[in-house]
Amino acid sequence: MIRAVVVDDHAVVRTGIKLLLEREEDIEVVGEAGNAKDAIFRARSLNPDVILLDVVMPGQSGIDVLPNLVKEAPAAKVLVLSMQDDPSYVREAFAAGAAGYVLKEAADEEVVAAVREIASGGRYVHPALGARLVTAEAEARAAAEADPLSDREGEVLSLLALGHTNQEIAKMLYISVRTAETHRAHIMRKLGLATRAELVRYALSHGLLEQDG
Repeated sequence: MIRAVVVDDHAVVRTGIKLLLEREEDIEVVGEAGNAKDAIFRARSLNPDVILLDVVMPGQSGIDVLPNLVKEAPAAKVLVLSMQDDPSYVREAFAAGAAGYVLKEAADEEVVAAVREIASGGRYVHPALGARLVTAEAEARAAAEADPLSDREGEVLSLLALGHTNQEIAKMLYISVRTAETHRAHIMRKLGLATRAELVRYALSHGLLEQDG
């Protein structure tokens, strides 16, 4: 039996996913969480096989909390659920420890198949999205040279490198959280980066943090 935990800040979405999974004889939803803090608690206490994780949540995003989830429940596999079909999000999710990435608009059968695939030790990403990811990675370095960061992207890059979350950046720059997330995705894609560590190294090497000491 595959033990699953569903993490999404919308109760209706959690209920829908739970009903979908529990139609299957080999999957049991053992817990739910509506934010990153609760997700970590559920991961630690319930010892799930699979964690279905929303990307956009209050407080910390799914991508931000992912490394902690993996640390607290090392045996669990994380399936990211997202509305973002930008390959940079996929790359960042896998770099943070995800085992699968599925769009929220995916068919029910795909979500179930993804859960089974990662529970068995595999990795999952929709074929079309996977193909775009490969193409994006091949073009990333060239794109960075041909399409430098805008002034706003430079600001977001500096704040990300300093450790600020998307929510904090949104408040500091007076923009929406979704806009901050979009800037982050564009930065990672343009620069061919996958992790915050790579982003920090880039910022340091280009003198973007000198003003902050």
